[in-house]
Amino acid sequence: MSEATPAGHAGRFLRFLAAGGLAAGANFGSRFLFSLWFDYSLAIVLAYCVGMATAFVLMRRYVFHAHGRDPWPQALRFVLVNLFAVAQTLAVSLLLARWLLPRIGWQWQVEAVAHAVGVAVPVFSSYLLHLRATFAATRTP
Repeated sequence: MSEATPAGHAGRFLRFLAAGGLAAGANFGSRFLFSLWFDYSLAIVLAYCVGMATAFVLMRRYVFHAHGRDPWPQALRFVLVNLFAVAQTLAVSLLLARWLLPRIGWQWQVEAVAHAVGVAVPVFSSYLLHLRATFAATRTP
């Protein structure tokens, strides 16, 4: 099935979600380890780097089939796209943890819940930017 068809696009997006889910798990889980040594904000950023490296490897190979090309330009574009996403993740996580969840009386695992939502927010913007910018030159027709 060609990725130029609607079913092909849906398949690619499902692979993107699976790769992103694995990367999000690496991101989310590593934040707890980083929190042993760093404050919440820095732990989020460091964990995001772990997730981003995981996502690059998986997406380059299994989602956008770009593994036959020079990885360095792709990596640079990937990082640039993810700078936007990490800003979204950090902003949402801090907004929820420091303001919204306490304001509504949420007390259970405030930072963990806020971070989980923060990680989920950039899914659609990241997919479109990676499709059109990061791996655009290497997309399968």
